[in-house]
Amino acid sequence: MQERVSLRPLAIYEVVRKEGAEELARPLTSLWWSGLAAGLSIGISIAAEGSLHQLLPDAPWRYLIESAGYTVGFIIVILARQQLFTEVTLTAFLPVLAEPSRAGWLALGRNWTVVLLANMAGCALFAALLHSRGALPDFTTAGARAISEHMAEMTPLQAFLRAILSGWMMALLVWVMPLAESARIWVIALITYFIALFELSHVVAGSVEVFLLVFDDQMSLWDGLRGYLLPFMVGNVIGGAALFALLAYGQVREEMEET
Repeated sequence: MQERVSLRPLAIYEVVRKEGAEELARPLTSLWWSGLAAGLSIGISIAAEGSLHQLLPDAPWRYLIESAGYTVGFIIVILARQQLFTEVTLTAFLPVLAEPSRAGWLALGRNWTVVLLANMAGCALFAALLHSRGALPDFTTAGARAISEHMAEMTPLQAFLRAILSGWMMALLVWVMPLAESARIWVIALITYFIALFELSHVVAGSVEVFLLVFDDQMSLWDGLRGYLLPFMVGNVIGGAALFALLAYGQVREEMEET
């Protein structure tokens, strides 16, 4: 345990980079099924958060507790090692950043595309489950609709800006996991709890909300893609890859050259 706690940034970087290299080498079918499972699992976050929203009294403290439901799907996804787009924006980017090549950039594009599409498919399936009458308890579907409608109150600019911080926090989660050991579940819960509490934008979890509103005829698919999913995705990539990954690489670059 002490060795983990005392890991230097370079050691953490190497752990995350090696994980990214393994992800880039995975077959397309493995990425697809793992990403699909992650999309379905993240749907549990919306169902859990919605259930708490509906079952708790309408009091000022309700939001503090219902936000804890948002963490459930992320705990499942990360502990089960399922492919989540906002994780691979950092892990898959680091090996390409360290050794840029045409093949590396193509592998990165393939990884991001397959994982994102698979996540979206899983989210759409879970949203269809929420939309179906009787598939889940009424309080779950009513609560999920309520938090989805609240999400839709954001402007595209707000969605984009909040997605940058969300992408940063997801990358931070990936970065600290090698240090977490037996506290992994608490680290995941803490960071994703604050993503919910700050009402930040996460492209995968947000997809469940967008697809639910589309299925309920409260939003067109085009409006959902243009006004929410695209800003969510771009913001998450900027926060997770363009900002966090570059800063993480910058702080260890000279040490890597020395070794």
